[in-house]
Amino acid sequence: MTRVPLSVLDLATVRHGHSSADALRGTIETAKAADELGYSRFWVAEHHNMPAVASTTPPVLIGAVAANTRTIRVGSGGVMLPNHMPFVVAEQFALLEALYPDRIDLGIGRAPGTDQATAAALRGVSPYLTVEQFPEHLQTLLGLLGDERAADSAGRLRATPAPETYPEVWILGSSTYGAQIAAALGLPFCYAYHFAIASDVEAALRLYRSGFQPSPRLPRPYVMVSASAIAAETTEEAQYLAGPSRIMALSLRTGRLGPIIAPERAATIELSEMDRSMLASLPGTQYAGTADEVVASLDALVERTGADELILAGTVFDPATRRDTLARIAKVWGL
Repeated sequence: MTRVPLSVLDLATVRHGHSSADALRGTIETAKAADELGYSRFWVAEHHNMPAVASTTPPVLIGAVAANTRTIRVGSGGVMLPNHMPFVVAEQFALLEALYPDRIDLGIGRAPGTDQATAAALRGVSPYLTVEQFPEHLQTLLGLLGDERAADSAGRLRATPAPETYPEVWILGSSTYGAQIAAALGLPFCYAYHFAIASDVEAALRLYRSGFQPSPRLPRPYVMVSASAIAAETTEEAQYLAGPSRIMALSLRTGRLGPIIAPERAATIELSEMDRSMLASLPGTQYAGTADEVVASLDALVERTGADELILAGTVFDPATRRDTLARIAKVWGL
């Protein structure tokens, strides 16, 4: 059976009793494993002011990951453009591309990646950093990174160091808005299905494909869909290992933020009726089971969405568990 490429999304999650530095080292080790296993990309996210997430500055972490891997593409999943001036992002990724040519992806999102107070601290009082200016800033960024169609938007500015190649630019989203932006600009689109499984992914992808305008860098639509996956020797073990991800999902909705707890601790937490009700409505970990069970679910997701590629998220306590999951899935997938 011919299967689509698989990639990896990582948040550098901080576990209870360990430091942020430990989390970052875990991310680098996971990236090295993904590279050796044959995964296509390794993306890191942008989140701020969260005790459980050390991935705050994708360009810095991308540089460290790229330096410790050989062939896998490394990128952002994503950079939240309303938090940054386009020229700053363009220079960061031009530099990364100059260091690691043909290996850098720039995934761009519109959400703040944090709460509103932290977003305000990131953006200061600048009238130029707003969600409303996302389309304008995106055009400027594309012009700075060599897209001749958007060259006028960049004016006389040029991103330096001047790269001989350009990063692959993606639009990320969990709604029809991102799908339509990606289609209009002829860019690849990544749908964030791992935290938006209640949304209408089919509608977003229909809009993307039907409205796609070919571009010099992408002649036809290209879709990547994210999914959260944990694979273990047995279904019961996988469900046990998924416990911390469910508690983290609950904590994000209730404001009880903290590092990722161990699975044995997650298994002993007594939940209120309100917690149980909320947890039942949250995505949590979508696919937790044996590698065969997880791959069957991923195959069904590809069939349902027509995805050209999948990118795997998955919150676990121990980075070694994440690496084991990736190895199990890679073997069954046939990487």
